[in-house]
Amino acid sequence: MALFLLIFAVCLFVIGGMVLILLFSRTPRYRTEPEQLLELFDKALASQVGENEWNIVINYPIRHDDYLDGVRRRAQRLMQEHGRPWQVAQGKPLLDKTGREELAALRHHLASHKRLRERQHHQAKR
Repeated sequence: MALFLLIFAVCLFVIGGMVLILLFSRTPRYRTEPEQLLELFDKALASQVGENEWNIVINYPIRHDDYLDGVRRRAQRLMQEHGRPWQVAQGKPLLDKTGREELAALRHHLASHKRLRERQHHQAKR
């Protein structure tokens, strides 16, 4: 009888521990931040980004920030309109000349928006 109670207590402890771990753990969330988009745009403008890296960031929706999601969708449209992924393997840029110009403008706009948000955040702290 003592062996049964010992095994029952150990099983109850293990199963209870697993239930508690599952109750208090959350699924990991991936949050794209402006710095990541700026870094990706810089790499694309310098012809140092591959199609896979571009698609991983640009095809993942940004649900926590509507402005960033708009930038992401615009970059996605740039790829559809001006993308040349088949030439990346030859060391050529991911986007054609017009696409790179538009991406540079989009990058400048995002960087300006990021600086403005940071300035507003610092002023709100004062």
